[in-house]
Amino acid sequence: MKSEPETRIVKGKDVSFGITDLQAMENSTSQWDGVRNYKARNYMRDEMKLGDKVLFYHSNCKVPGIAGIATVVREGYPDYTAFDPGHPYYDPKSNQDTPKWFMVDIKLEKKLDRVLPLSELKQYRELREMVLVKQGRLSVQPVRQSEYNFIMALL
Repeated sequence: MKSEPETRIVKGKDVSFGITDLQAMENSTSQWDGVRNYKARNYMRDEMKLGDKVLFYHSNCKVPGIAGIATVVREGYPDYTAFDPGHPYYDPKSNQDTPKWFMVDIKLEKKLDRVLPLSELKQYRELREMVLVKQGRLSVQPVRQSEYNFIMALL
């Protein structure tokens, strides 16, 4: 799951969210809201399950890379920020009867001692087919178990 730790203004509000922000949340737990891409939404709504591990990734920053490990603690549910006209992620085409957007809750398990940079990840043959390496645009992406295991061994 990608986040942007540095200032990012949407509709006049800073929506930046990094690993230290998650760490500071009550129980180091937060909803993952504001995803407005259908493919990423489908991963959260349909595929992320309770207990799944998450690579918490910093993007759009000086050193993009994996900053921590989290766990899914609540499976996909409607993203209520889409219904709030005062919220930066408001979507007037979404409604509560047939929600368009979904979110999950995650809990930080470990903040890495260092960000594991994308530039380093791209050097490993074992990760050459990883979605992040091949087409890293999506904010929520699947990770194969073999890729996750390889990355864990790097830590």
